[in-house]
Amino acid sequence: MTTRRLAVVTAGLSQPSSTRLLADRIAEATQAALERRGHEVVVGVVELREHAHELTDNLLAGFPSPRLRDVIDTVTRADGLVAVTPVFTASYSGLFKTFFDVLEADSLADMPVLVAATGGTERHSLVLEHALRPLFTYLRAIVVPTGVYAASSDWGAGASGGGSLQRRIDQASAQLAGLVDASAARGPIDPFDDLTPFERLLSGEDG
Repeated sequence: MTTRRLAVVTAGLSQPSSTRLLADRIAEATQAALERRGHEVVVGVVELREHAHELTDNLLAGFPSPRLRDVIDTVTRADGLVAVTPVFTASYSGLFKTFFDVLEADSLADMPVLVAATGGTERHSLVLEHALRPLFTYLRAIVVPTGVYAASSDWGAGASGGGSLQRRIDQASAQLAGLVDASAARGPIDPFDDLTPFERLLSGEDG
Protein backbone atom coordinates (compact mmCIF):
# COMPACT_ATOMS: atom_id res chain seq x y z
CA MET A 1 0.00 0.00 0.00
CA THR A 2 1.42 3.36 -1.02
CA THR A 3 1.05 6.56 0.97
CA ARG A 4 -0.37 9.74 -0.51
CA ARG A 5 -0.28 13.09 1.28
CA LEU A 6 -3.26 15.40 0.94
CA ALA A 7 -2.96 19.06 1.99
CA VAL A 8 -6.07 21.09 2.81
CA VAL A 9 -5.81 24.89 2.91
CA THR A 10 -8.81 26.71 4.34
CA ALA A 11 -9.10 30.49 4.67
CA GLY A 12 -12.21 30.82 6.82
CA LEU A 13 -12.04 33.60 9.41
CA SER A 14 -14.76 32.59 11.85
CA GLN A 15 -14.75 29.59 14.13
CA PRO A 16 -16.58 27.43 13.31
CA SER A 17 -16.79 28.40 9.63
CA SER A 18 -18.63 27.05 6.63
CA THR A 19 -15.31 27.25 4.75
CA ARG A 20 -13.70 24.78 7.14
CA LEU A 21 -16.80 22.59 7.05
CA LEU A 22 -16.64 22.41 3.26
CA ALA A 23 -12.90 21.71 3.38
CA ASP A 24 -13.43 18.84 5.82
CA ARG A 25 -16.17 17.26 3.71
CA ILE A 26 -14.05 17.44 0.57
CA ALA A 27 -11.03 16.02 2.41
CA GLU A 28 -13.07 13.11 3.76
CA ALA A 29 -14.47 12.30 0.31
CA THR A 30 -11.02 12.52 -1.32
CA GLN A 31 -9.45 10.35 1.37
CA ALA A 32 -12.14 7.73 0.90
CA ALA A 33 -11.67 7.80 -2.88
CA LEU A 34 -7.90 7.36 -2.53
CA GLU A 35 -8.30 4.53 -0.02
CA ARG A 36 -10.56 2.73 -2.48
CA ARG A 37 -7.67 2.97 -4.92
CA GLY A 38 -5.40 1.22 -2.43
CA HIS A 39 -3.58 4.18 -0.89
CA GLU A 40 -2.94 5.08 2.70
CA VAL A 41 -3.73 8.78 3.08
CA VAL A 42 -2.10 11.35 5.36
CA VAL A 43 -4.14 14.57 5.57
CA GLY A 44 -2.57 17.86 6.64
CA VAL A 45 -4.99 20.72 7.32
CA VAL A 46 -3.80 24.34 7.24
CA GLU A 47 -6.04 26.94 8.91
CA LEU A 48 -4.73 30.19 7.49
CA ARG A 49 -6.40 32.29 10.20
CA GLU A 50 -3.89 30.81 12.64
CA HIS A 51 -0.98 32.14 10.55
CA ALA A 52 -2.23 35.58 9.49
CA HIS A 53 0.44 37.53 11.41
CA GLU A 54 3.21 35.22 10.24
CA LEU A 55 2.11 35.66 6.63
CA THR A 56 2.27 39.44 7.00
CA ASP A 57 5.72 39.18 8.57
CA ASN A 58 6.81 36.97 5.65
CA LEU A 59 5.69 39.60 3.15
CA LEU A 60 7.64 42.29 5.01
CA ALA A 61 10.78 40.31 5.86
CA GLY A 62 10.96 38.12 2.78
CA PHE A 63 11.27 34.81 4.61
CA PRO A 64 8.94 32.64 6.71
CA SER A 65 9.11 31.89 10.41
CA PRO A 66 9.94 28.28 11.35
CA ARG A 67 6.25 27.58 12.08
CA LEU A 68 5.14 29.05 8.75
CA ARG A 69 7.91 27.11 6.97
CA ASP A 70 6.42 23.89 8.36
CA VAL A 71 3.01 24.91 7.01
CA ILE A 72 4.45 25.75 3.60
CA ASP A 73 6.24 22.38 3.50
CA THR A 74 2.99 20.61 4.36
CA VAL A 75 1.43 22.12 1.24
CA THR A 76 4.29 22.02 -1.25
CA ARG A 77 5.29 18.44 -0.42
CA ALA A 78 1.75 17.10 -0.68
CA ASP A 79 0.62 14.88 -3.54
CA GLY A 80 -2.67 16.75 -3.87
CA LEU A 81 -4.21 19.96 -2.58
CA VAL A 82 -7.70 21.06 -1.58
CA ALA A 83 -7.88 24.88 -1.50
CA VAL A 84 -10.99 26.51 -0.02
CA THR A 85 -11.72 30.21 0.44
CA PRO A 86 -14.67 32.36 1.43
CA VAL A 87 -15.77 34.83 -1.23
CA PHE A 88 -14.83 38.43 -0.46
CA THR A 89 -15.76 41.16 -2.96
CA ALA A 90 -16.47 38.61 -5.69
CA SER A 91 -13.06 36.94 -5.37
CA TYR A 92 -10.88 34.90 -3.00
CA SER A 93 -10.01 36.43 0.36
CA GLY A 94 -6.85 38.47 0.91
CA LEU A 95 -5.61 35.95 3.48
CA PHE A 96 -5.99 33.13 0.95
CA LYS A 97 -4.10 35.05 -1.74
CA THR A 98 -1.35 36.08 0.67
CA PHE A 99 -0.52 32.46 1.46
CA PHE A 100 -0.06 31.56 -2.19
CA ASP A 101 1.90 34.78 -2.75
CA VAL A 102 4.61 33.69 -0.31
CA LEU A 103 5.17 30.27 -1.90
CA GLU A 104 8.30 29.86 -3.98
CA ALA A 105 7.91 29.89 -7.75
CA ASP A 106 6.89 26.54 -9.24
CA SER A 107 6.40 24.95 -5.80
CA LEU A 108 2.92 23.82 -6.90
CA ALA A 109 3.90 22.91 -10.46
CA ASP A 110 2.10 19.77 -11.67
CA MET A 111 0.28 19.34 -8.35
CA PRO A 112 -3.37 18.22 -8.60
CA VAL A 113 -5.58 20.87 -6.98
CA LEU A 114 -9.29 20.94 -6.17
CA VAL A 115 -10.62 24.50 -5.80
CA ALA A 116 -13.64 25.32 -3.65
CA ALA A 117 -15.34 28.38 -2.19
CA THR A 118 -18.15 29.41 0.13
CA GLY A 119 -20.43 32.42 -0.10
CA GLY A 120 -23.79 33.79 0.90
CA THR A 121 -25.45 33.51 -2.48
CA GLU A 122 -25.29 31.29 -5.53
CA ARG A 123 -24.46 34.34 -7.66
CA HIS A 124 -20.83 34.16 -6.51
CA SER A 125 -20.26 30.63 -7.80
CA LEU A 126 -18.39 31.95 -10.85
CA VAL A 127 -15.51 32.83 -8.53
CA LEU A 128 -14.30 29.28 -9.15
CA GLU A 129 -13.76 29.95 -12.85
CA HIS A 130 -12.95 33.66 -12.81
CA ALA A 131 -10.56 33.80 -9.86
CA LEU A 132 -9.49 30.45 -8.38
CA ARG A 133 -8.87 28.46 -11.54
CA PRO A 134 -6.75 31.20 -13.18
CA LEU A 135 -4.71 31.60 -9.98
CA PHE A 136 -3.71 27.94 -9.82
CA THR A 137 -3.23 27.70 -13.56
CA TYR A 138 -0.75 30.56 -13.24
CA LEU A 139 1.00 28.57 -10.49
CA ARG A 140 1.22 25.67 -12.99
CA ALA A 141 -0.89 23.36 -10.87
CA ILE A 142 -3.31 20.87 -12.43
CA VAL A 143 -6.81 22.00 -11.47
CA VAL A 144 -9.49 19.29 -11.48
CA PRO A 145 -12.39 19.96 -13.88
CA THR A 146 -15.06 20.20 -11.16
CA GLY A 147 -14.87 22.98 -8.57
CA VAL A 148 -17.11 23.06 -5.50
CA TYR A 149 -19.07 26.14 -4.44
CA ALA A 150 -21.31 26.14 -1.38
CA ALA A 151 -23.84 28.92 -0.78
CA SER A 152 -25.71 29.47 2.46
CA SER A 153 -28.68 27.54 1.06
CA ASP A 154 -26.52 24.40 0.79
CA TRP A 155 -26.18 24.08 4.56
CA GLY A 156 -28.51 23.08 7.33
CA ALA A 157 -30.85 20.19 7.98
CA GLY A 158 -33.23 19.72 5.14
CA ALA A 159 -31.50 22.24 2.90
CA SER A 160 -32.73 21.78 -0.62
CA GLY A 161 -29.22 22.09 -2.04
CA GLY A 162 -27.60 19.65 0.37
CA GLY A 163 -27.85 16.62 -1.90
CA SER A 164 -26.58 18.59 -4.87
CA LEU A 165 -23.61 19.85 -2.84
CA GLN A 166 -22.64 16.32 -1.81
CA ARG A 167 -22.82 15.16 -5.42
CA ARG A 168 -20.47 17.97 -6.44
CA ILE A 169 -18.12 17.11 -3.59
CA ASP A 170 -18.08 13.44 -4.55
CA GLN A 171 -17.50 14.21 -8.23
CA ALA A 172 -14.68 16.67 -7.62
CA SER A 173 -13.05 14.45 -4.99
CA ALA A 174 -13.09 11.47 -7.33
CA GLN A 175 -11.37 13.58 -9.99
CA LEU A 176 -8.72 14.75 -7.53
CA ALA A 177 -8.14 11.19 -6.31
CA GLY A 178 -7.72 10.01 -9.89
CA LEU A 179 -5.04 12.62 -10.60
CA VAL A 180 -3.22 11.95 -7.34
CA ASP A 181 -3.35 8.21 -7.98
CA ALA A 182 -1.90 8.64 -11.46
CA SER A 183 0.93 10.97 -10.42
CA ALA A 184 4.22 10.06 -8.83
CA ALA A 185 4.54 10.75 -5.11
CA ARG A 186 6.12 14.13 -4.44
CA GLY A 187 9.12 14.08 -2.10
CA PRO A 188 10.91 16.85 -0.25
CA ILE A 189 12.27 19.54 -2.57
CA ASP A 190 16.06 19.64 -2.46
CA PRO A 191 17.31 23.21 -3.15
CA PHE A 192 20.71 21.81 -4.17
CA ASP A 193 19.37 19.54 -6.90
CA ASP A 194 20.01 22.02 -9.71
CA LEU A 195 23.41 23.43 -8.73
CA THR A 196 26.02 23.98 -11.43
CA PRO A 197 28.98 21.59 -10.92
CA PHE A 198 32.13 23.30 -9.61
CA GLU A 199 34.15 22.17 -12.62
CA ARG A 200 31.73 23.97 -14.96
CA LEU A 201 31.96 27.13 -12.90
CA LEU A 202 35.77 27.05 -13.19
CA SER A 203 35.52 26.61 -16.95
CA GLY A 204 33.33 29.70 -17.24
CA GLU A 205 30.08 27.87 -18.04
CA ASP A 206 27.00 29.27 -16.34
CA GLY A 207 25.01 26.03 -16.43
